[in-house]
Amino acid sequence: MTTIKSLQDTTVLHNGVKMPWFGLGVFKVEEGQEVIDSVKWAIEAGYKSIDTAAIYKNEEGVGQAIKEAGVPREELFITTKVWNKDQGYESTLAAFEESMNKLGLEYFDLYLVHWPVKDKYKETWRALEKLYKDGKVKAIGVSNFQVHHLEDILADCEIKPMVNQVEYHPRLAQKELLLFCKDNNIQLEAWSPLMQGELLEEPSLVELAEKYGKSVAQIILRWDVQNGVVTIPKSIKQHRIVENADIFDFELSLEDMAKIDALNEDRRIGPDPDNFDF
Repeated sequence: MTTIKSLQDTTVLHNGVKMPWFGLGVFKVEEGQEVIDSVKWAIEAGYKSIDTAAIYKNEEGVGQAIKEAGVPREELFITTKVWNKDQGYESTLAAFEESMNKLGLEYFDLYLVHWPVKDKYKETWRALEKLYKDGKVKAIGVSNFQVHHLEDILADCEIKPMVNQVEYHPRLAQKELLLFCKDNNIQLEAWSPLMQGELLEEPSLVELAEKYGKSVAQIILRWDVQNGVVTIPKSIKQHRIVENADIFDFELSLEDMAKIDALNEDRRIGPDPDNFDF
């Protein structure tokens, strides 16, 4: 079980790069003031990690917020992702430059292949390996990859993915994938950890929240990190951004971890990576 004591605590990726266990996701956060505020509030609250993507169409706002927050760049951990239509070798390199310009940064901490686009993701991966070798990114990884996609990449890659960011919450516990990633030294990261709010009324979670004197969201996010999964909940409300991160002063017992595990139904709210219309 992973012991994590603060919002600044990090996991160490297989190349030695330190990645915060906890960050802010900005999926569906509107470009402009909404995303600028969210990111600035998060950084003010002590968050170091911000996760965006080309397809979120808010990279400029994230970049603006980073500038305005006035925190030294090397203290932050910034992730973005190459979108499906830009996959392929040359087109990924071009998409990367575009994201760099939008964010106004000299390098990314983590660059991800957003979805395993059939017949393209290996070429895309080669482009990421080049960006990594050229020192333009500190770490590279994938998103929404199942075990068989990872096996396919691992069969002939030069550099192993450092991270796999997937839909992960108590209704989709991804046990097999989590184990595979641990065995292969790939850090699993959760998107949509709160199942877009669907789990907040779940009776067994409400019960645990009362037991620990925490919110249901905090119980779920704590379950993530204790499972060794990096988590990036999104919010556009300042008090919620602060509250989500307040999970470092308690620990779920093994028995309560098991209760949360028992909620698994292998149920997704996002697309299935194997049947995604790319």
